Amino acid sequence: MASGESRASYFAVNPALKTYSAPLAAGRGTAGARIIRPMPTPAAPSPRLVIFDLDGVVYRGPEPVPGAAELVVALRAAGVAVRFATNNSMATRRAYADRLAGHGITALPEEIVTSTWATITHLRLHEPALRRLLALGADGMLDELRGAGYDATPAGDAAGLDWNGEPLARSYDAVVAGLDPDVTYRTLGIAAAAIRAGARFVATNADLRYPTPRGLVPGAGAIVAALQATTGQRPLVIGKPEPAMLQAILEADGIAPEDALVIGDNPDADMPAARRAGIPVILVLTGVTDAAAATALNGERRPDWVAADPAAVAALLGVSLS
Repeated sequence: MASGESRASYFAVNPALKTYSAPLAAGRGTAGARIIRPMPTPAAPSPRLVIFDLDGVVYRGPEPVPGAAELVVALRAAGVAVRFATNNSMATRRAYADRLAGHGITALPEEIVTSTWATITHLRLHEPALRRLLALGADGMLDELRGAGYDATPAGDAAGLDWNGEPLARSYDAVVAGLDPDVTYRTLGIAAAAIRAGARFVATNADLRYPTPRGLVPGAGAIVAALQATTGQRPLVIGKPEPAMLQAILEADGIAPEDALVIGDNPDADMPAARRAGIPVILVLTGVTDAAAATALNGERRPDWVAADPAAVAALLGVSLS
């Protein structure tokens, strides 16, 4: 903001969003795009690497977020590296690459980090003795664990702990819990029994909510919370809000945190993860957060900028969407 310029002249109130919308500089970005920023606002970022969250940022369920694919193309055309980091553990990295292709975004599996892959990376580096796993999650998580060489058993296939309280037929080194759309009372009970028997409690992520075109549904964090309440054990959480996923991307690309940028929709996951990794972050209002909630964020949940949609992100970064 120029010296002596008042906040009232710099910020234009947008009644529809009930927050402040910064006017766009002439010739910069996409005409009419709305950038909503917490105050005081930092200078516009000029990243060498942009890390996109997926659910709620690039797509919502099967539906693409309008403008997201064009934003990825524009950034790459400007020489900015693009990576993807998702807390969703339900699919393999290859499946995510195929899904992105269906939305007009070309990505290699190596450019995608899921919470399952981050969990595998952590176990390999820090807890190599954990080999026999009980998996409470979707088929994609099980495929990734087995593909990485783990003896992984889905909770639904584990023998024991039926309604008569029969003990588990085998022991497990760890329970890996992620988002499981087919979770049942029985599978929760089996996983809880394994944890009580001494298995390490590992959560791929702790997202309480999962965005879909029909609204928010319970996320992996809801399953993890049920296991924690049942067992009294706190899990080792690998995905966001912990910074490990983002730090792994920085290290692989040789990029300093201040030269990167995170674009996310979840103030309980994306914002703290970026803060803890030292990376500037944009909150985009296409997922789990609306404008009214964004204005009340503080601490680690407060982003550096808030943008209504990909067009507003493009305007902030000085790229034009085709």
